[in-house]
Amino acid sequence: MLEPSLELYGDSYSKVDALLSELLARSHARYAMIVDLKGFVLMHARALWAPRPPSLDSLATLVASNYSANEAIAKLLGESGFKEMVQQGYEIGTYVEELSDRALLVTVFDKSTALGRVKLYSKKAVEEIRQVLSHSGDRPELHLGEEWRNSTSALLDDLFGKSK
Repeated sequence: MLEPSLELYGDSYSKVDALLSELLARSHARYAMIVDLKGFVLMHARALWAPRPPSLDSLATLVASNYSANEAIAKLLGESGFKEMVQQGYEIGTYVEELSDRALLVTVFDKSTALGRVKLYSKKAVEEIRQVLSHSGDRPELHLGEEWRNSTSALLDDLFGKSK
């Protein structure tokens, strides 16, 4: 089973969420998301004024696939990889930058926003998110006590009958 390669919990999650919101406010972009290279959406933020986003799961999968294809192109050209990608249409664009060796920061913007502004604030957000990730701990420990064990046993007994 595929699982996301980067996990954010508790304080780290809150800090990164605030950084994504700040990125949107300063860059005037529509959406920001952290995507891992397997195509999972790890986090996302939406500007208050932005319309409903397209399917984030589909977007994440396509961005991760496109990134992998561009990395292969870079290797064919003798580069170790490209550190950022830009796609810009008439109305909408995306800016993608490496967050780590396992994750990308994707910023979606529209024609009212300058690409330079998006790049500037995305790069700043990447550095700040990297700092948060470097100081974040592992998954919080789950402490299940006697009360949980008793209630779970009672639930199972109700479902399947009492064990002998």
